Amino acid sequence: MLAKQPFERRILIAFVLMTVVVSGLFSLSIVAVVHFIEEHLVSQEMSRELDETLREDISQGRAPRLDSSTRFFSSDRTEYAIPGEYKGLQDGFNEVVSGDQAYYVYVREISGQTYMLVQEQEEFEARENALFNVVLAGFLLTVLAAWGLGLITARKVMAPITRLAQQVRHRDQLHPLAPPLAPDYPDDEIGQLAAAFDSTLGQVRQSLERERLFTSDVSHELRTPLMIIASSCELLAEAPLAPREKEQLARIARASEEMRELVQTFLQLARDKSNEAVFIGNRTLASIAEEQAGRWGTLMQEKGLDFQMLVEDQDTGHYNATFLATVMANLLRNALHYTERGSVRLVLEHGAFRIEDSGAGIPAEQHEHIFQPFVRGPQARGEGLGLGLSLVKRICAKQGWNVSLHSPESGGTCFRVELGAAS
Repeated sequence: MLAKQPFERRILIAFVLMTVVVSGLFSLSIVAVVHFIEEHLVSQEMSRELDETLREDISQGRAPRLDSSTRFFSSDRTEYAIPGEYKGLQDGFNEVVSGDQAYYVYVREISGQTYMLVQEQEEFEARENALFNVVLAGFLLTVLAAWGLGLITARKVMAPITRLAQQVRHRDQLHPLAPPLAPDYPDDEIGQLAAAFDSTLGQVRQSLERERLFTSDVSHELRTPLMIIASSCELLAEAPLAPREKEQLARIARASEEMRELVQTFLQLARDKSNEAVFIGNRTLASIAEEQAGRWGTLMQEKGLDFQMLVEDQDTGHYNATFLATVMANLLRNALHYTERGSVRLVLEHGAFRIEDSGAGIPAEQHEHIFQPFVRGPQARGEGLGLGLSLVKRICAKQGWNVSLHSPESGGTCFRVELGAAS
């Protein structure tokens, strides 16, 4: 879970944890040293005092001369009988807690007899508690100081990284005239990261420029031979031809028209989005749908399919004719190729349309991958390269549209394109 936290927070957490560990070990060491010194010093003092009591008082038959906080007990004298709570203690220093009171007990066994001194430790305990409170307060203050210092340090460390991220996010770094990032930073790790961004973005710019120029040049050069083919088809259509020859000529003209539309689509895809005049909508959804229905409906009827165009709701928006026609044509072509029997429906909605067929359908696990380039469904036919749906996805992404796919339980496939705001 820590790895999923923001980097600044991870620096702060690591700083505070390190302080907690170091300060905690130091505080525990102080407590351990105090206990060790307490046991050593008190043990020496009580041992000396017990020796003096036995030598100078008990051996002379006198009562122990002790202060009011210290008591003497012996197993061989009834007047100094050992209380039950002190029996069974080991030789040497012991610490006994009885209720709210705490006592030092020093035990010594001589010739089978047990002698002990019991001393109240209230004064020392008070000083010890005061010392422990100081240690605890120091520990807490150290942690708080570490949190504040860590917060300042983390923000200072992350400031150039945050700035670099904002520059990469908000600048148009793919623009050919975009300024480099590295000069804004010192020659440290952040500067090296900015230089790496500059290098990678430069390569991306070059690749995009090469792709744009290639698409533009190829599309532009194809327009002339396509115009020649279209003119030749028009001239041949006026000549007396046999029915089979007319059918082949119609196929050539239809293929030429499809190529012309694709060339126009690629030209517009290659253009910069900043050239808004190219993308202004000039056709309604209904007009483009009628045009495509007339074009593909005939082919579907020749294949024996039942084709219908239905209007569920009126849409008065205007859309880019080239892009919308290409998207609709590719989806209708797919429906024609992958439907052997049954029906195909083109349904118009408000700001959207869908194409439903009764074909073999697409498995659910293929829905995400089917829009990727060079990916074809399990029922792929013909010599296609799997670029039709990829082109549909690219156009929708460029126009801000959304294309989705689902396979009804009854079979077949349904593509739905949401056109969003009309332009």
